Amino acid sequence: MSDFNSMQIVEALRSGVPSRAVGAYFTEARPKMHRRIQSKIDDVRDSGRSGGMIFKGRYGEGKTHLLNTIMSIAASENMVVSMVSLGKETPLNRLHILYPKIIANTYLPGARQPGFREQIEGLTAGSSVAGELLGYTAKTLDTDKLYYMLSAFFHTQEEDDRYSFLQDLEGDFTTNSLVRKSYRRTSGSAAKFNQNFSKTKHSMDYFYFMSHFFRQLGYSGWILLFDEAELLGRLGKKTRAKCYVEMSRFLKPDPRLESTYSFFAMSSSYTEDVIDKKHEFQNVQEIFNEEPEMLRNAEMVLNSIIEAPELAPLSRDEVIRILAEIQNFHGKAYDWTPSVLPETLYRETEAGGYLLRTKIRAAIEFLDQLYQYGEAGNTKISELGTESYEEDETPDISSIDEL
Repeated sequence: MSDFNSMQIVEALRSGVPSRAVGAYFTEARPKMHRRIQSKIDDVRDSGRSGGMIFKGRYGEGKTHLLNTIMSIAASENMVVSMVSLGKETPLNRLHILYPKIIANTYLPGARQPGFREQIEGLTAGSSVAGELLGYTAKTLDTDKLYYMLSAFFHTQEEDDRYSFLQDLEGDFTTNSLVRKSYRRTSGSAAKFNQNFSKTKHSMDYFYFMSHFFRQLGYSGWILLFDEAELLGRLGKKTRAKCYVEMSRFLKPDPRLESTYSFFAMSSSYTEDVIDKKHEFQNVQEIFNEEPEMLRNAEMVLNSIIEAPELAPLSRDEVIRILAEIQNFHGKAYDWTPSVLPETLYRETEAGGYLLRTKIRAAIEFLDQLYQYGEAGNTKISELGTESYEEDETPDISSIDEL
């Protein structure tokens, strides 16, 4: 009988799109990098210290797969995990747009679907967790909007208000006026904000709050996974500079970002093709000439990219072990026994070039032909392209203050 889980894995590999399921099964390669990552996760779990790291790899050589593997490791350690691909719709330089994208892809341990609504809706006004969250939001964040909003949420009977506040926590930020009205209605007194909340200035409050909230729910930490960070290289130089500053918030975070570790996957070519060719150190010095702290943060990120560990090329034996696993899954998926040695699969994939992704797809095509026809001809999977760092000419509008 065909095995549905195995079929799901084979089809994910055939498409070339990494998945959580694939990341959970293919974890044997690159043991040194895996040990390093496991150590980071263990430290967050045991000490609560936050931090971040960048790792680099060649195009198509398993960076996204490694992030999916990290996702599985973190979930097994009772950690909340979020994973996003950076790009135009997930801009690192605009945290108020990045935050809802992250929350929409946030998974609690053991959850098949993203989200945390059930957990916060289950809190009552008199519960210890609700009381602790109110105390935290009143004293710890840059603004006290979340204090007034949570207080109103815990006490209001208005379903429309509760729905708006839940959406707010997910990144669809509600207005300050609605928070004021609801708080007055539930408490009988006015909400005296220490300053008006602006989503373009104060979005980090939400990252701080969520990291604290997850710990209060009993989870061991929060792992943030950022894929395709090399796409920053396509942005204009001012936008790239701002991205480096915002990236520093996750690599060297404020202590208020609790038990949170961030992993950025980036192409190996970024140092040569962007930092060197586009003169990034000179650019950030010119842009942040009168803002020394932002300059230090941007330069720290640039140095972190240069010094980031790189995924070691897979050895012949490692590739053969991976292909043997694929052959095993293919047999389970389609209820047959492939009569081919993994070494033969390896030879059949060599025409596709050095990329692991193309080797895997070539191996699946070869197995498909054996399964369907009893023999296989030449595979037609060709080499994939490489990164391009042509700058996007879209004007930078991040300076507009959206309230």
